[in-house]
Amino acid sequence: MIPNAYLEDMKHKEDQLAIQYLPAVKAMAFRLKERLPSSIDFMDLAAIGTEELIKLARRYDESLNDSFWGYAKTRVYGAMLDYLRSLDVLSRASRKLVKAIDYAIEEHRVLHDEEPSDEELAEALGEDVDKIHEARVASSIYTVMPLHDQLHVGDDGATLAAIEQDELMEIIKTVLLSYNEREQIIIQLYYFEELTLKEISEVLNITESRISQIHKSVLHKIRESIGA
Repeated sequence: MIPNAYLEDMKHKEDQLAIQYLPAVKAMAFRLKERLPSSIDFMDLAAIGTEELIKLARRYDESLNDSFWGYAKTRVYGAMLDYLRSLDVLSRASRKLVKAIDYAIEEHRVLHDEEPSDEELAEALGEDVDKIHEARVASSIYTVMPLHDQLHVGDDGATLAAIEQDELMEIIKTVLLSYNEREQIIIQLYYFEELTLKEISEVLNITESRISQIHKSVLHKIRESIGA
């Protein structure tokens, strides 16, 4: 039987390990929050990340992983994304509305070279302005998700369920190659470097509206390629 004193000492070390990386979790939550609408609370994200960090610290085996943060980072971020998914911000009707809004925004931008207001979208789509606002907020939450999550919007996952992951990755690569180098850099900075639209705008001297347009265009082309 393991002595209680030994167990207490182990627990203390594990908690100290978690405390050591709390600033990193808060920084991760802050970076994620920067890309989300104001309705999402930074404290909620930080709390979810901290809870996951403590769980990971208590089952961490340094003989299998020589870097705790290397082992924990992806899992902590994944826990925050799972929390956002759990909010279930997009009902089936909202998913269809988001898709209609995306098309309406593209049409408006072609004619006016700017993104329409909620009121203009409501008039164009014959929808209540509050519904438009809620759908746009929900859509902005999904933009921080991996591409696979975003491709479910408007499709309910039916088409994606019939496609193997490897096949989907090849389709995504092919679609990205159809864009010029500058546009590929934008996607790289947004999804892999996790920069905000504002930061990308400052780095590449391109408007946030244009960056958003490219992002939505990539999703649209991928959906077309898989028949969604």
